[in-house]
Amino acid sequence: MDNPIEQFLSWWQQAKAQPNLKQRSAVCVSTLDEQGFPSGRFVDLKAVSDAGFTFCTHLGSHKGQDLRRNPKVAMTAWWDALGYQVRVKGQASEISRADAMRYWQSRSHDAQLTTLACQQSQPLVSMQAITSTLETLGSDFRAQTIPLPDDWGGFVIQPLSIEFLTFKETRLHVRELYQHKNGAWYKTRLQP
Repeated sequence: MDNPIEQFLSWWQQAKAQPNLKQRSAVCVSTLDEQGFPSGRFVDLKAVSDAGFTFCTHLGSHKGQDLRRNPKVAMTAWWDALGYQVRVKGQASEISRADAMRYWQSRSHDAQLTTLACQQSQPLVSMQAITSTLETLGSDFRAQTIPLPDDWGGFVIQPLSIEFLTFKETRLHVRELYQHKNGAWYKTRLQP
């Protein structure tokens, strides 16, 4: 394919159809911390379009703070059952509050409650306190819609490069690198 977004979507659909993959939308997002060290963690990929790759998070988390300080980001997907790896480099920007609301409403009730009860990435003082908070919130919001927290949203990664690797047992992997320059994608084959 000549459009890497279409190729990613094709591979992602194949991954979603794999019954033996539990985390079909898990991708590793790597940011740079205050000291310049890379920090990677898995997130749930929400959407992919020509605008980029979207994921959601607590905006005060380490990744949220990292991306607000330095929007340079890398994302890696690895679907072992298919032998596919995708590496993305780009710039992240916050999604709109309207998009955040849409993704918030798509989360399970339990996930929403946990988000309200926790301050992601902050030190854990007491698991009992979180459990107690969850019970209280569960009672408070039993029959109510849980509002979108001010500190919850997401980011979209606008890709500058996307590399696809098709794993081969012989180690002669197929590597295709797409680079975005002057509004167009340029494809190069790389040696394994």
